[in-house]
Amino acid sequence: MSVPMPVSDVDSPRPVLFSLLGPLTVTSGERTLALGPLKQRAVLAMLLCHANTPVSVDCLADTVWPADAPRTARKNLQKYVWALRRLLCEAGLPGRLDLAPGGYLLRVREEEVDTLRFRALTAAGREAARGGRPDTAVELLRRALDLWQGAPLTELSDSEPLTTEADRLTDRYLSAYETWAELASAQGRDAEVAEAVADVVEEHPLRERLRAVQMIALHRAGRQSEALAVYGSLRQLLARELGLAPSAVMEEAYRAVLAKTPGDSVRSAPTAPGRAPARTLLPPDTSDWTGRREQLAELRDAVRQKNGQVNVLVGPVGTGKSALMVHLAHSLREDFPDGRLLVDLRRADGANRRLADVLGELARAARLDRVTALLPDHPAQAAAVWRDWLAEHRVLLLLENAPDEAAVRPLLPGTGDGAAVIASRSWLAGLAGAHRIVVEPLTVEEAMELLGRIAGPSRVHADRASARRIVEACGLSPLAVRIGGQRLAVLRHLPLSEYAARLSEPEAVMDELSVGDLALRDRLADGWRTLTDLGRSVLLRLGRLPLARPFTLDEAASALDCPDSAALRVLEQLIGTGALVSPSTEVTAHAALYELPRLAHLYLRELDGGRGESAAPWTAGPPVTAAQALNTAQSLNTARTPDTARSPDTARSPAALAVADPARAADMPVGNHWATGTGPAVAKLLTTPYDRAEGEDSWNWAS
Repeated sequence: MSVPMPVSDVDSPRPVLFSLLGPLTVTSGERTLALGPLKQRAVLAMLLCHANTPVSVDCLADTVWPADAPRTARKNLQKYVWALRRLLCEAGLPGRLDLAPGGYLLRVREEEVDTLRFRALTAAGREAARGGRPDTAVELLRRALDLWQGAPLTELSDSEPLTTEADRLTDRYLSAYETWAELASAQGRDAEVAEAVADVVEEHPLRERLRAVQMIALHRAGRQSEALAVYGSLRQLLARELGLAPSAVMEEAYRAVLAKTPGDSVRSAPTAPGRAPARTLLPPDTSDWTGRREQLAELRDAVRQKNGQVNVLVGPVGTGKSALMVHLAHSLREDFPDGRLLVDLRRADGANRRLADVLGELARAARLDRVTALLPDHPAQAAAVWRDWLAEHRVLLLLENAPDEAAVRPLLPGTGDGAAVIASRSWLAGLAGAHRIVVEPLTVEEAMELLGRIAGPSRVHADRASARRIVEACGLSPLAVRIGGQRLAVLRHLPLSEYAARLSEPEAVMDELSVGDLALRDRLADGWRTLTDLGRSVLLRLGRLPLARPFTLDEAASALDCPDSAALRVLEQLIGTGALVSPSTEVTAHAALYELPRLAHLYLRELDGGRGESAAPWTAGPPVTAAQALNTAQSLNTARTPDTARSPDTARSPAALAVADPARAADMPVGNHWATGTGPAVAKLLTTPYDRAEGEDSWNWAS
């Protein structure tokens, strides 16, 4: 969420400009500042790409070390941030770069950053075009385009996250250029447009919308042969590079040139009076929608900004993230006249879907033949065409069951008047600048209201005490309450008191929360199957802690039989992926409390007792992923402090010994599992550096 800029922090004795639309530069007055080494400049670039928004340490680490972060990554980042703060102070901008939850925040004014000025000018230009003020629109868009100084951030192209940001900036520039060209041509400035567009087409020869504008401008300027040559060269290029034919827009422009008509219908400027029929890919709305008023209002306000904002709904299985998305989408038909599209990123068997499959479903719903023609062989190019279309339309994109950032980035709008909402168990911390809403369980009253809507309000009203016991046994999860309500609706003879008594037996809960083809156990099993052996083992150990109460760091360390520092890293990772929650705020690590969601805890107990899918043994497992590796320097250093080194055989420090001397650890009465099973697994988690070649998240599961 963007953070407002305090006026007192932005007063500067001389104008400062941060430039991203070209090489990264910072100027103070007439002086260009030295930005330091390349990695330091990469940190600044990512902070500027998400100005006035917190950027996580993990995101910055990915930016600076694309392949393999060192164990000193956090310390190095702190040095870069300190140097950038000093640079900003020298420029007369003290207090701009602050700590933020999980990372850092760079505060700037709109007029100080060229990307922010560009975004504001293009938004104002498009609004003027929609309002029937084409002269104003052309002027505003021209001012925005004049900020462009060339390909963005080319000196930082080794960083994949910054390359993604640069591609997004380029997409915004080209979309604005196309809109300007269409509007200017509509004003009769065809000769000017034809000359201006030629240079941009040379750099981006596959932009068919731009080529179509160029053809019509040349044609209206009396240069028919050149207009036809544009079509011919594109047709050859598409056939040679992609094996495709020109799109319908190019074919229409070609026919207009041949027929010697003005070609006005080819233009797709925002002033066009009509719209194509809205694309809709939504399940039915929930008829028994209950609660969530504040979250619904916050989400509705966020998506109505229509600036390409990405919103993430975070929460474990069963909290109603998908229902919230669908209910929102059904209420915003007028706000997104070009479409509301929901797609599930997970297959029916729980595995993640391929990008080509997801794009194919979206393209069919949006009737984008150009995208489907590129699939399945060219998913990256298809994704680029998809994003181009999103940038030009007011579409609400809804992505369900997002496993990680890599699965959603190719689908998200980079600019335009649309919005995206993502439902995920994970925080998706790598999506810097995203607006996040935590979807928590219902309140007791909301859960009882939902139960009454399904099982019958009179039954709940007649025995509110039993109804309360039922919803609390369901962990206040909308999914579990809904299943329980459906079961009561079928078993109309069953008193609420008896059903509450059944649910009070922990070992019976999974059996009782099943009706028809809807079973809570199946939903939890989908997530369980995605875990690695290491992820399963850690959760099974934590599942042996007592039910119905939070646990401390010391208790977790005992359950995992590892040092507090190692346990803390594991707990923080589990929180980040939604498998664990912490009701504590603003407390030290040893004072904090942690808990497994009730239904997840019950499911883990069932697995650990031999029922359901068999539990995996403690093993070192497959290669440790980036999500498991974390930023490990601090944990490892703690495990090797002088105090630990003086007594390596103590039961509280097996990790250090497992790392230093696995053979000796095997002889330890308490710590022998560190050399044979548990120890190497968690020791590997503590010592493996970042490896971004592994993209799967091994912890992303909870009830």
